[in-house]
Amino acid sequence: MKRTWYAFMVAAVLTVTFAGGCGNQDAATTTQGAEVKESGAQKQLTGTIEEVKDFMFIVTDQDGASYEFDFDETPEGLDGVSAGDQVTVTYTGTVSEVDPFSGTILSVQKK
Repeated sequence: MKRTWYAFMVAAVLTVTFAGGCGNQDAATTTQGAEVKESGAQKQLTGTIEEVKDFMFIVTDQDGASYEFDFDETPEGLDGVSAGDQVTVTYTGTVSEVDPFSGTILSVQKK
C-alpha cells in the first residue's frame, strides 16, 4: 500500500513540475514577440523585384536571398515598380527567407 502511495505522489510531483515548466516557456515567448512588434524600428532592404501580385511581392537582395512581403493595402510606391526593377523597401517588423513577413511596409522606392 505504501509503495502505491509513494508512486502516485512521485507521478503527481513530476506532472506538476513538467507542466509548470512548459507554461512558463510559452509565456516568455509571447512576451518577447510582443516586445519585437512594439519596437517598430524602421528598416530597409535593397534588391530586385522578382514578382508583384495583388497581395504580395518578392525582393531578392544582392546575396541572392529572396524575401516575401505581403500586405493588405498597396504600399506607397509599389504601383510604379515591376519585375526586374531595383528597389528599396522601407518596413517595420522582421523579414526572413523562411518565415512569413511580420510587419508593415512603409514604402517601396525605385532606384
